Amino acid sequence: MLSSLTSFSLSCCCSSKPGWGYCHPQCLDYKPPFEPRQPLVFCKEYTKFGCCDLEKDEEISVRFYTIMDNFDQSGFMTCGKSVLHTLPTCTMLKMPTHLCECCPACAVITAPTTGINVELNANLGDVREDPTGCLELCLQEVANGLRNPVAMIHADDGTHRFFVAEQLGYVWVYLANGSRIDRPFLNLTRAVLTSPWAGDERGFLCIALHPRFTMVRKAYVYYSVSVKKEERIRISEFTLLPHDDNQLDHNSERTLLEVVEPASNHNGGQLLFGHDGYLYIFTGDGGRGGDPFGKFGNSQNKSALLGKVLRVDIDDNDNGPPYSIPSDNPFMWEKGTRPEIFAYGVRNMWRCSIDRGDPTTGRGRGRMICGDVGQNKYEEVDIIVKGGNYGWRAKEGFSCYDRKLCQNSSLDDILPIFAYPHKLGKSVTGGYIYRGCQMPNLNGLYIFGDFMSGRLMSLKENVTTGEWHYNEICMGTDQVCRFPKLINSYYKYIISFAEDEAGELYFLSTGVPSATARAGVVYKIVDPSRRAAPGKCNVKPSPVKIKGKLIHFYPKEGYRTTVMTAAFSRTAQSPIISTPPTRKHGRPLQYPLYTTSQPLTSTQRPQVALASERFPERPQAFTTPLPPYWSQKSQRPTVNTTAQKLWQEEKLETAGESNQVFKRPRERDRGHGYRRGRKLRAGSVRLVSADGLSDRGRVEIFIRGEWGTVCDDLFTTKAGTVVCRQLGFTTALAVMKRAQLGEADTSVKIFLDDVECEGGERSLLQCKRARVGKHNCSHMEDVGVICATELDLNCSGERGDREGEKEEEEEEREVKEISRAEEKKKLTTCSDKEKKERDFWLPSWCNVWRRALWGWGSVMVTMVPGGRYVCSAHAREDDSTNDREERILAVLGIIGTILNLLVVIFVYIYTSVT
Repeated sequence: MLSSLTSFSLSCCCSSKPGWGYCHPQCLDYKPPFEPRQPLVFCKEYTKFGCCDLEKDEEISVRFYTIMDNFDQSGFMTCGKSVLHTLPTCTMLKMPTHLCECCPACAVITAPTTGINVELNANLGDVREDPTGCLELCLQEVANGLRNPVAMIHADDGTHRFFVAEQLGYVWVYLANGSRIDRPFLNLTRAVLTSPWAGDERGFLCIALHPRFTMVRKAYVYYSVSVKKEERIRISEFTLLPHDDNQLDHNSERTLLEVVEPASNHNGGQLLFGHDGYLYIFTGDGGRGGDPFGKFGNSQNKSALLGKVLRVDIDDNDNGPPYSIPSDNPFMWEKGTRPEIFAYGVRNMWRCSIDRGDPTTGRGRGRMICGDVGQNKYEEVDIIVKGGNYGWRAKEGFSCYDRKLCQNSSLDDILPIFAYPHKLGKSVTGGYIYRGCQMPNLNGLYIFGDFMSGRLMSLKENVTTGEWHYNEICMGTDQVCRFPKLINSYYKYIISFAEDEAGELYFLSTGVPSATARAGVVYKIVDPSRRAAPGKCNVKPSPVKIKGKLIHFYPKEGYRTTVMTAAFSRTAQSPIISTPPTRKHGRPLQYPLYTTSQPLTSTQRPQVALASERFPERPQAFTTPLPPYWSQKSQRPTVNTTAQKLWQEEKLETAGESNQVFKRPRERDRGHGYRRGRKLRAGSVRLVSADGLSDRGRVEIFIRGEWGTVCDDLFTTKAGTVVCRQLGFTTALAVMKRAQLGEADTSVKIFLDDVECEGGERSLLQCKRARVGKHNCSHMEDVGVICATELDLNCSGERGDREGEKEEEEEEREVKEISRAEEKKKLTTCSDKEKKERDFWLPSWCNVWRRALWGWGSVMVTMVPGGRYVCSAHAREDDSTNDREERILAVLGIIGTILNLLVVIFVYIYTSVT
């Protein structure tokens, strides 16, 4: 009996059904996401155990009762519980000692060989590494659909909510369960200076909450502004609303500091509170390249605030200056320097953090670690100390940049703890030292990344020597990360790192580095090799009073083909292979991801050059295709509503459709570009639904021989009604935004954006809109509509209201058409008074002159005598006169004008002589 127990303990984890994969290397984890794929029936307490499936659970049940049949009632009561918990514990290194104490007959179970599997239990005390030494970690998606998420912070108030800031100027509140409050915590979009350009460094850059936020209720923000056409960085203070803990009072803004930025890059952008309670502000060197301002540059100039780490005291400032200077600031009493300076000689520090310290010894507590973006060769990581000079522009990393300054013996600069060349990455993003509870193997590991290359990296301090050792971080294989909620890939552009209230680490990245693209995702870093003991890291968030609605979080799993995948290796020698993004289940990927199916070397990672100065000043060629909405123009395209021109520009192409299309039965397609045997016209629409419903779905429009989607910006029910009427419905019941009715595949183009309709147009092409193919959105903003017929409206009791609205819309449309006709008439003909006066001198020459100038501009006809006559006319798009007729009329008009002038001159001379 006991031997059967031992053999089964081994089989529980070592065997598995085909297709289910192997057990996790660490089966002692009781915490999610390591849980079975199906709920257990017998071993309910081991539901989150992760080692056995439902079939094994039934076998355990049978064996348990077989074993217990050998015990009497007292033996059952004494040893039953121990035997019950011994059976599922498959990979324990030794059985619990209390089993021997309570059940001598079972003492043989504690033999060292029971339940041990050397392969599965290897490296349980360390972070798992691949054969090349790369640390293997997994990720959990926490938030998505963000527009360049630049910062994530927590309130440290027991609620375990976190605040995510977007570059546009929004700050959103997320609760501990992942839900987002629909009202923004802060909205500075009207004040923030930024653009849709990929890599634009201006914008909302950081937010920090007061360390005693529950009592002081103040927040501090760092963003770019334009004041009288002068770019500045502004640090402001906001106060929380008295009746809402999840929203700041937008009228309470108080400017603490403004610094003029001579260029649009190197804006710095970090705010944080140290353990001393003071506010630290990290500014850039002013931009351009090589800090060219002044004799030594801004960074070495202590009379300037650029290129510095500033420290100010913001407490007790309600009735006085916005901030005061701490008495122990290093340059407080130095003549000719700014007293706010805490450290100097920095280039453009991007993301800094405060070390919480070792949870046992407290070592390292309060250390401030930053990533400083380099110029041409090196990126560096620094520990900030009071009064420190970090060498820029004399040095870049460990090497000299300006040799004259570098040879200055008075430089006395502080060297970085780590620097890496641009073959590994070209824009460092500072991270955090892990001090959380759930992943004990990561304790003391400084995790950071690179924006350009997308690398995740780590540093580990040698406590004895003080040196920091580098290890690259790779994504775990599919087997290692094959558990609920875990993924092993991410979007490339790592913007920022963060930690939650419990000390767990996150990073924020995007697939499209534009302030307007909803491609940003927040990932939680998970170590699959070891988790904390059961119950040790339980967190009970304090309740939060919510005003407004909650938007529940739905992860978009399956980033299996991004460039940052499990295939990454530090020393592999395989070439880059780019493959189209695919996924096994769920919706398709939202953005063109940089893919690879083989390991990459450090020098072979794809590099994407951006028009930005924070990153390398010498952009290289793109090695991967860009999304269609990457644009270097900040202005919106002009609006073109001429359907005739669109039809002339069409180039019919055949392409297969992968989605099932549902429309009215009489409108179904019979092929690409044809409907019911006839050719589709530009502006035709269809609804694409994954649920098989014909009255709702994602809106797609037929233009230039192919189908494309429509963005939800400015799209209202009037525009939805235009779509529904084209498909034979009466009206639109609802417009569904943010791709609620499905997202298109990346191969589908986005044709229309900013669509504004009056409701009476025959197609979306006749509505006010951006030019075809020009947009600043992604497929995450695909619009969908729900249509209805008159029968549906009758059933809902809304038919009369709809008909009344329809009549009102028709009346408004008639009035607008009449006004348009009158306006057009004014533009194309002269006034009655002008016509009467002109008839004597120049009968009908006003129209001749208009055609002589091909209908553009204004025409001024001067007659002597008789004064001046003006006729303004504009060309009409539907003018039927061709170019040849225009030229003939122009020639006739000129000849007629000359003859009339000669007659007038002759009459005048004749009259004067007589």
